[in-house]
Amino acid sequence: MIASLTGKIQRTGLGFVVLDVAGVGYLVSVSPKVSATAQVDSALILHTAYIVREDAHLIFGFETQRELEVFDLLRSVTGVGPKSALAIVSAIGVADIENAVAQDADSVFRSVSGIGPKTAKLITLTLAGKLLGSGSGVDSELVAALLGLGYKEPLVLAALREATGNDQQAKLRSALAILSSRASK
Repeated sequence: MIASLTGKIQRTGLGFVVLDVAGVGYLVSVSPKVSATAQVDSALILHTAYIVREDAHLIFGFETQRELEVFDLLRSVTGVGPKSALAIVSAIGVADIENAVAQDADSVFRSVSGIGPKTAKLITLTLAGKLLGSGSGVDSELVAALLGLGYKEPLVLAALREATGNDQQAKLRSALAILSSRASK
């Protein structure tokens, strides 16, 4: 497995860079933003996914570890291959992907070329509860517990933001009280 590459850019093109690492040139598929800003002979560090297929060995590179994690999660969705996953991460961005999944807004994914309505809906269903960004300010264990009880992710996140308590148990009790009061209305 190739987890990351650090080297000098030999060549760039639309959606790829050739990265010289210790005398070996690696062709790495990247977002159009990365390939457009990459300059020949400059250094570049990429977090990578190495994908072996019957007919090809492919490397996909990302500027951040979080982009790579979201890419891998997107590839776990039936019907989303690595090229589609790269297109989604490139076109939408990690924060907007997390928001779209949390709000069940599959229309965001339909805006990406090659993603139809069924695949877009499948993305939001499959990734629900799995995309808890570090910026959400919410404990992922608490979210998982409440999702396991059958509550919807947007309601869970909202309740946990409002919940009070000094430890996980107190915060969980507070969130459950908020959720049950909203369900009774």
